[in-house]
Amino acid sequence: MKKTINFSKGFVPSVILSSLVILFGLVGLFVKGINFGIDFKPGLIEEVRVSSPSASLSYTGPAKVAVNLSKSDMEVVVSGTGAENATYTYSFNEYQNMGALASAVSSIEGVEMSAKDASVTTFNSFLNSAATNVLSSTPIYVYPAGVSKASSDDVRNALSGVSGISVKQLGSETDTSFQIRMGVDGDSTQAALQSVVEDTLYNKFGKENVAVVKTDFIGSSFSKSIAGKAILMLILTVLLIWVYAAIRFHWDFALGSVIALIHDTLIMMTFIIWTQMEFSTTVLAAVLTIVGYSINATVVILDRIRYNLKMMENVKSFKEILNQSLSDTLVRSILTTVTTLIAVIALFVFTTGTIKDFSLALIVGLLCGMYSSIFISSSFIMACRKNWKPEFGVHHSLKKAQEADAE
Repeated sequence: MKKTINFSKGFVPSVILSSLVILFGLVGLFVKGINFGIDFKPGLIEEVRVSSPSASLSYTGPAKVAVNLSKSDMEVVVSGTGAENATYTYSFNEYQNMGALASAVSSIEGVEMSAKDASVTTFNSFLNSAATNVLSSTPIYVYPAGVSKASSDDVRNALSGVSGISVKQLGSETDTSFQIRMGVDGDSTQAALQSVVEDTLYNKFGKENVAVVKTDFIGSSFSKSIAGKAILMLILTVLLIWVYAAIRFHWDFALGSVIALIHDTLIMMTFIIWTQMEFSTTVLAAVLTIVGYSINATVVILDRIRYNLKMMENVKSFKEILNQSLSDTLVRSILTTVTTLIAVIALFVFTTGTIKDFSLALIVGLLCGMYSSIFISSSFIMACRKNWKPEFGVHHSLKKAQEADAE
């Protein structure tokens, strides 16, 4: 027979310890605050490419000449006083390389298009959206689709001196761009943020070699909306778990499991607040992962308690059933947590950036989840059932049924 460990002796100290840690977290919330990442605060989102231009365009003359470029054609619009207003459209199906396109566009009076590599395909070419599309004696550049001259690490290193920057690679090797996110710092405007990012990249890679694909600015109302939805998602997750546990078990079992989940979330937030880890959508994913992982560990214990309630005889208090159930599932709880920790620790050691934060939050959550499944939820259930009395009639009936089956 397995040895029964008296876990109930640790219930009161555990509740006191957890309460103090959570209180410490609340103090940190007012003293330090949450270090929200750029996913939860207003800021700049800019998509850029680092590539050598495939052609240049310039104009000398009195008219106004604008160039519009799509994935399948180039449109040159000539207008203004004293000019022959006209729109010239060049389909890339007809002009499939930069050499042919440059020759055709250069036939417009005053316009000069020079191909840097005549063999480059015209399809999916683009302009720098940060520069004007109106031609002048100062050339503007056309950029080709294709492999970037820089990697995401190169762009990240170039912007390392700018605080609050996040870089993400978009697309595949044949069509690569980089999404740069930067949160608002104080009274910074969109133009100021954009200027900081672009000037830094220009200095690193050369102005001709950096093209902005598109720029968006997230306002404070939108960022608050994202944060609100994240909180709502967490609340709904916990609520649905409570409904599931209430249907499968008893109301006090369900409430105990939810208290353990809330406990795990608050402990993780305490760690995040005091370490000033950036709270991003990746860290939020870690919190939600632990919510799911913790309820799984708790359900195993609750299922064992329910089983022992029916099968254990000659017990005088609910505490005996609880201690026996926790002892029965202890090895399983430890092995499950340790095997998962091995994988998560490997992530923490061998990765960088947001994945490292994700794995660190998971490590804290895994340890906290095992602790709360054993001590926090169980202590609440025992408090609810302090006046519990064994149902001798039920045990007697079960015993008779087992004897009948044996015969």
